[in-house]
Amino acid sequence: MRRCAPRWRSRPAALAALIALACVTPPPARPTPEPPPSVEAPAPEPAAQPPAPPEPAAEPARPARPGWQGPPVRVALGVAPQAARLSATGAWRLLDGAGALQASGRGGESWRVERQGRGLRAVSGTARVLAATGPTVIIRPVGEGTLLIHEGRRYRGELRLTATDSGVLVVNRLPLESYLRGVVPREIGERTAAEAEAVAAQAVAARSYAYLRLRGSEAPFDVVATTGDQVYGGADAERPLADAAVERTAAEVLEYEGRIVSAPYHSTCGGSTAEPQEVWRSGPEPWLRRVSDRIPGTDRAYCDPSPRYRWTRTFDSQALTRTLDRYLRRYARVSGPIGVVRAVVVESRTESGRVGTLAVETDRGRYVLRANDIRYVFRSPGGEILNSTYFSVASSLGRGSRLTAVSFEGAGYGHGIGMCQWGAIGRARAGQDYRTILRTYYPGTTVGLVD
Repeated sequence: MRRCAPRWRSRPAALAALIALACVTPPPARPTPEPPPSVEAPAPEPAAQPPAPPEPAAEPARPARPGWQGPPVRVALGVAPQAARLSATGAWRLLDGAGALQASGRGGESWRVERQGRGLRAVSGTARVLAATGPTVIIRPVGEGTLLIHEGRRYRGELRLTATDSGVLVVNRLPLESYLRGVVPREIGERTAAEAEAVAAQAVAARSYAYLRLRGSEAPFDVVATTGDQVYGGADAERPLADAAVERTAAEVLEYEGRIVSAPYHSTCGGSTAEPQEVWRSGPEPWLRRVSDRIPGTDRAYCDPSPRYRWTRTFDSQALTRTLDRYLRRYARVSGPIGVVRAVVVESRTESGRVGTLAVETDRGRYVLRANDIRYVFRSPGGEILNSTYFSVASSLGRGSRLTAVSFEGAGYGHGIGMCQWGAIGRARAGQDYRTILRTYYPGTTVGLVD
């Protein structure tokens, strides 16, 4: 979520992001490993933690539901600008939007569905028109073991394709538990048996997130397959350890005072998680309180094995100007050129120690950025957003006190709210079970079963 967007994210924004992507390319698995910096930058010290809420009563042993597959989830895979390329591992059927059979095919055949005016038509690899239909077609496997293939990636369930102004919207409709099999390993990475409890915690968090986003037929999809919601890789992403975690926790969700709650998560907290109001434009939630990730009796954190536990990003004056010219006006009122940057200053910090507001001072004005917006302005040359808002700023000055470089020396990766994935991995290695991990990162919650 990434990796994971909060429940307050607007769905039109998610669809716009999909359309901008045109054809979704396979996202990298998260947490994305990268070499740590050669010299670790000092990160802000975690702020003092608030008193922990009363520990909920011990949870009764409630077995998960073996074989439970859950309600269907509709996952938007992307918008193909011209045509969606498709295949299957076995026999398939092409239906129109009302469910009437239009064509059939065998495994291994390549074909495409392309937009034709306001409708769609299916064309074989030999250019034979299989069917011409209205604005929607459904591709459904015939056998239980048959997988559908879209742009080289295999998917369970069925594919629903819809003509839009921008191309062909491709949506994968499948059972919730099958969806999770393609989400959990992409979100927490490939783990070892010693880290299985972290994978189980990820399964419960991801199920809770998805369950709350199931929408009625009025919406074209429930979630997107990227970090706009949860990274979903289809059947090709499935791994035995993650499959076992999904099956072991079947139907389990996170509850607070008897209701299912959203369970955001992130890669690395850097020593302390944050509360929603520190990062997002939203109010506090009682189960999303600040949590220290420090290992008792040490000066280490459970998430310190993360490759982005500590990090540094440096901009020289030219790179800084280019970055601000490109991104600043999206998050601050800027008229005309940015001008010469004179200073980048942390104005305020949140209770967890993250940057609350950051000021950019130039010879043409002063611009103030808030919380998570900062990450989307100070991007790398390749467009990657800043790792987190848990940082300090170091400035280098040259002749005449002119700013020559700015370094962000920080901790953690992601928004910092809810479960720290690398912290969960560290806690699993230390012997904590998945229910303990979830109670820690979502204070006051219990694990319940979907009715």
